[in-house]
Amino acid sequence: MDQEKRPRVYGRHQAPAHYETGDGCLTTFIRIPVRIVVLVVVLPVRMVWDALVATARAADRVLLRPLGRSLAWLGRVLVVDPLVRLYESVLTPLGHGLRWLAAVVGHGLRWLGAAVFVWPWVALWRYVVVPVVRYGIVAPVAWFHRAVLTPLGHALRWLAAVVGHGLRWVYREMLTPAGRRAVTALRLLLTVLFVRPAAGVRRYLLVPLATAVTWLVEHLVVLPLAWTYRELVTPLGHGVAWLAALLARGAVAAARGLGAAATWVVMTLLVAPVSGLYRRVLAPVGREIAAAVGVAWRIAGFVSRAVGRAISWLAWHLIGAPAAWVYRTVCTPVGHVVRDAVWVPAKSAAVEAGRAARSALRSARETVRQARRDAWRALVGGGPVPEPREPVGRLARTLGSTTTVPSAAPEPEISLRKQG
Repeated sequence: MDQEKRPRVYGRHQAPAHYETGDGCLTTFIRIPVRIVVLVVVLPVRMVWDALVATARAADRVLLRPLGRSLAWLGRVLVVDPLVRLYESVLTPLGHGLRWLAAVVGHGLRWLGAAVFVWPWVALWRYVVVPVVRYGIVAPVAWFHRAVLTPLGHALRWLAAVVGHGLRWVYREMLTPAGRRAVTALRLLLTVLFVRPAAGVRRYLLVPLATAVTWLVEHLVVLPLAWTYRELVTPLGHGVAWLAALLARGAVAAARGLGAAATWVVMTLLVAPVSGLYRRVLAPVGREIAAAVGVAWRIAGFVSRAVGRAISWLAWHLIGAPAAWVYRTVCTPVGHVVRDAVWVPAKSAAVEAGRAARSALRSARETVRQARRDAWRALVGGGPVPEPREPVGRLARTLGSTTTVPSAAPEPEISLRKQG
């Protein structure tokens, strides 16, 4: 029992677990010619593809990257560096001067605008409108309200209270008893003339008439209609509903039978042949073509790499080795001579010229700054300019700078700014 339950271990020459049989001799017979034909078709494509890939990599490594670096260096030398120098030497001082000029013009325009548009209206509001409104309108209106309207209102309120008390006394003492008697007489008259006759008509005429009409309607209309609905209409409706349900079930059964027949016909005549063709013909052919393309692509890769290695070996022995020998034995000594005799002196001369140009630009910047400071000082004034004088040399001290050297005067502890 233990040996039967133990999983069986396959040997080295046995088929793997995922191996699926089913390929007959016909498939195996057709597979090799198909793969040969596909290899013949795919091999030129793979060789052209590998040639294009190798050409693109060589062009990127030999041409595009050096060209990009050269263009970047050329753009930096011809465009970026001159623009930076122009910005630092010309545009920055010019911008400072324009900013100072704009600040001066802005302050002047602000003062002029305030003097022309703001200050007159503020003075008009403060010294004309506010006094006129306060002392010409508000003060008289307040006095009129306090001295005239308030006493007049108090007098009218007292007069209204007196008149109200008099009218209330007249109503309470004279009008109320007579009104009560008149209302009682009018109520009795209306009851005798209208209420009693209307109540008699309703009790002895309308109520018996309504009772008779209700009895006639119930026995002549309602009861016959109810009997007709219960004994005739309801059984007839039940029969019609049963017949309609029976017809509906028959129609549904017929539709299901027709649907099943149509489904069987479609499955038998269309779906089964198509699925068999796909499963037995198209799918195996497609799998074989895909496998043949994959195998041919790999074999073409091996062939293409072998051809490429042969071409590389021939190119190196026919072109590369002679070119390397010429470069090593001829071009390198000539390049050293050109570098030592031409390039180094030309580079030194260019460096010196650059230093001279930078010194001239620095002097020009300092001149522009001095001119701007002089213009600012001429416009707005400034403190006294200290006269140039010779710098005072430091007196001799020891290393710790705490004691002076013997025979040397001590150095004063006052800065040059405070001394001047």
